[in-house]
Amino acid sequence: MNTPTPSRSRTGRTGLDLYDRTAAAAAETVIARYSTSFGLASRLLGPRVRGHVRAVYALVRIADEVVDGPARDAGLDPEQERRELDALEEQTLAAIASGFSSNLVVHAFARTARACAIGEELVRPFFASMRTDLEVRTHDADSHEAYVYGSAEVVGLMCLQAFVNADSPRPGPAPQRLVTGARRLGAAFQDVNFLRDEGADRGDLGRDYLGIRGAAGRAAVLDRIDSDLDAAADVIPLLPPDCRRAVTAAHDLFAELSARLRRARPEDGRVRVPDAVKVALFARAGLGMAPARMAGGRS
Repeated sequence: MNTPTPSRSRTGRTGLDLYDRTAAAAAETVIARYSTSFGLASRLLGPRVRGHVRAVYALVRIADEVVDGPARDAGLDPEQERRELDALEEQTLAAIASGFSSNLVVHAFARTARACAIGEELVRPFFASMRTDLEVRTHDADSHEAYVYGSAEVVGLMCLQAFVNADSPRPGPAPQRLVTGARRLGAAFQDVNFLRDEGADRGDLGRDYLGIRGAAGRAAVLDRIDSDLDAAADVIPLLPPDCRRAVTAAHDLFAELSARLRRARPEDGRVRVPDAVKVALFARAGLGMAPARMAGGRS
């Protein structure tokens, strides 16, 4: 039997190289279509890490879509959604082990995971939180903490692995202080999104992530968010130089959202940051300014 030889693109590169680049382009397309803000922030990353972070967020976005509407809109019931999620998790872990997947987004993520030492200890909690969306409707303090760890903090840790390990011949764990900062930034991002989407989560999806009761409960969540944002701001200057501007931009966008959530009235609807303000925040970060501090936060 003849052994197949690798196909070659018109540039003379091997078929795997072309496949890798196509997978990276697929991940970039997912992010561009689903999050203009993240797409803008990712442009502030250096080329060493930009593709890796896009690959992480593309996989996260696809998994989230399984449980947040599109799968249901296609006619899947909760048990079928669970099977899709389970299959995606196993595809992801198998691709990390083998270095290849027929799913382009999974392939892009697996390349990043292998290059940056992202392992099962981060992948499994993420998918566990995604499954929670099919099972839990109302969260208490303990289940909220577990959900936020898997759905957001580990995503920050995956990105951190890319920040410290991209292009390293010996990738390994990140310093503990950076780990703590990444977790708190991810938690702040998630709680801001919970507050912004509180009405839709309850009305459309039947989920209550925060269990807020009255103005005092809402203020307590915002205090926690601001504390997490300030803790993250303390360690952003310790990140590699080609990552700081992008992380500062994302941090400051959510700091602005937190401030607007404090001022919002129920009739205001979903809180947003106007495009002109986003541009100013990203320009400020692009100039290398320090992350914003939260006047109301408590560390």
